[in-house]
Amino acid sequence: MPFAMFPVVLARLSALIVLLLAGLPHAHASNAGTPVQARQVAPNVWMVQGEAALGSSANRNFISNAGFVVTNDGVLVVDALGSPTLARELIAEIRRITPQPIRYLVVTHYHADHIYGLQAFKEAGATVLAHPGGREYLTSETAKLRMQASRAELAPWIDETTRLVAADRWLDDEQTVLKMGGVEFHIRHVGPAHTPEDLVVFVPEVGVLFAGDLVFRGRIPFVGQADSGQWITSLAQLMDFKPRIMVPGHGQVSLEPLADLELTRDYLVYLRKSMSEAARDLEPFEDAYAKADWSRFERLPLFRVANRMNAYNTYLLMEQKGLNK
Repeated sequence: MPFAMFPVVLARLSALIVLLLAGLPHAHASNAGTPVQARQVAPNVWMVQGEAALGSSANRNFISNAGFVVTNDGVLVVDALGSPTLARELIAEIRRITPQPIRYLVVTHYHADHIYGLQAFKEAGATVLAHPGGREYLTSETAKLRMQASRAELAPWIDETTRLVAADRWLDDEQTVLKMGGVEFHIRHVGPAHTPEDLVVFVPEVGVLFAGDLVFRGRIPFVGQADSGQWITSLAQLMDFKPRIMVPGHGQVSLEPLADLELTRDYLVYLRKSMSEAARDLEPFEDAYAKADWSRFERLPLFRVANRMNAYNTYLLMEQKGLNK
């Protein structure tokens, strides 16, 4: 199979996995129905934290984080959560904290648990900012199948009124510096990593980094079709910010950003190394997976759900790269 066709095949495989996952029992935390409650993590900086779980009707698809920064001239929000209802609760939290209008919403990447709330922020008057790499997702078979599965599995939180929302402004530059109310926001494209369109937001004034899904703190990341090699490189870029506080796409706020960045990096490095060696040696995946030493990561949440899929996708990618050398 020509290497040029491999992304197409992998995309179709990902779409199939979406539907298969929809039929599996969903793992979710015992505190299902967690309220959307803002927590202050730095002066004028707040976050809400989703559960370490797969999306389910019971947890309302509240499985990712979002954050916001209050300035004297408005509010900038990072990510929109996993349903319109969750987004409206986040908007209510913002309005409880400040009378300032919500001016901008930055999409770190176009995955369902971060974007299904976008329509609520549009209704609230926000300008949506994203990287143009997200355009491809909006019209993809994966997005269509994901929405179809979500309407079935995440009802009533995702229904026929839930829709995908394109950005009002696509950020083409490698870095965009946005100034509002005397605060600078450095919005940097760090993909392709977790997705082609990955954006992170750094607020130098307070040293806060919104890392999106480049960092899954305290749990196994979902690798999917990601370019894990580029992801590893992108994590080095995040380290260059020297953040004092990091809000990951999943998990608790990090007060030791370097250590958490290193954990995600080390997982991806080991995943890539072990599967690359197996593919090079023509070792069957099942044998390679059983032989690999997962002891450092196996106690992390969602290991049993995500790790095997991550390893298999990485094995296929490494195998195909070897065939096309």
